[in-house]
Amino acid sequence: MSGLQWAPLRCDNVCARSFANGMAYAQDVASITRVMDARDPSVVVCGVFDGIHVGHRRLLDDALAQARDAQVPCVVVTFDPDPSEVLGRDEDATRLLSCVDRVQGLLAMGVDVVLVFGFTHEFAALEPQQFVHDRLLASVNPMSVFVGANFRYGRGGSGDAALLERMGARLGFSVVTHKLERLDGKVVSATRVRRLLAEGRLDEANALLGRCHYVRGVVEHGRGQGTGFGFPTANVACETNTCMPAEGVYACYVICQDRAWPAAANVGAPPTFGKHKSLFLEATLVGFEGDLYGREVCVSFVAWLRASRSFSSVEELSEVVLGNIDWVRRNLGEGETEVMA
Repeated sequence: MSGLQWAPLRCDNVCARSFANGMAYAQDVASITRVMDARDPSVVVCGVFDGIHVGHRRLLDDALAQARDAQVPCVVVTFDPDPSEVLGRDEDATRLLSCVDRVQGLLAMGVDVVLVFGFTHEFAALEPQQFVHDRLLASVNPMSVFVGANFRYGRGGSGDAALLERMGARLGFSVVTHKLERLDGKVVSATRVRRLLAEGRLDEANALLGRCHYVRGVVEHGRGQGTGFGFPTANVACETNTCMPAEGVYACYVICQDRAWPAAANVGAPPTFGKHKSLFLEATLVGFEGDLYGREVCVSFVAWLRASRSFSSVEELSEVVLGNIDWVRRNLGEGETEVMA
């Protein structure tokens, strides 16, 4: 198995506080109070950060380093929903991470506070200068602002890093513009990750993320065929805008709170049992005993095993599934694992 992180980044004891333009999240009330004081300088990072991929991490690491050197908080300013969802700029509007998972992941990286602005058509209509004065500077007092080279803000995306730098020179903050990270000669982006996942190229997508892609959902009652074969299964219902990988069978971990189980997971309607109206996720767990119905789980995709296909008999299906389970046992483990925070 690769050295990629397979468990979601988690930050316990996260608290939230409403403020005039959105919501602030931090690990403790004191840090929110400190950062939200307009007189308190901070290092600010702006972006959507869907996926928190390796490019995002490089940007965040540099901002965190400056904040620690200056002994000031590091604050991420982000948006929910993703502007591309509201503006219809991306045909594939699925999310690599929910807003909650983004906040958790950013805090787990060491960020002190995450400010989430609700992104609406009215918000999108703000002029760039309005965004800076009425939203950004109304919420934080940046000594510096870190952005990616493709960061856009304001009506029609008319604001860019160059404009922000000119405004910062007048308003008393510096701007650090990061070149976009490249891997295999191509820019690392959430759009590229989504495309790779849609094509079933899990290893490449995970390399861009710097971790295993995961989805979150609630375990519900399914068709029952897996249980009939003697396999403990979890049928996971995910939000419709979740970024699912291509149909097929994957080696995974199913994570519930601080416990995880190796699993073979099928994404998509299994051809053997007929067509289903929508994509679904069914995981066969190794070494699990108990009841997960109604509980939220994460399914972390570690490796591609095979494409979905029809089987001539239940016996043939059972043989192939047992082979998948054997691969999972040999490579991911025999049973329950503790997930460290």
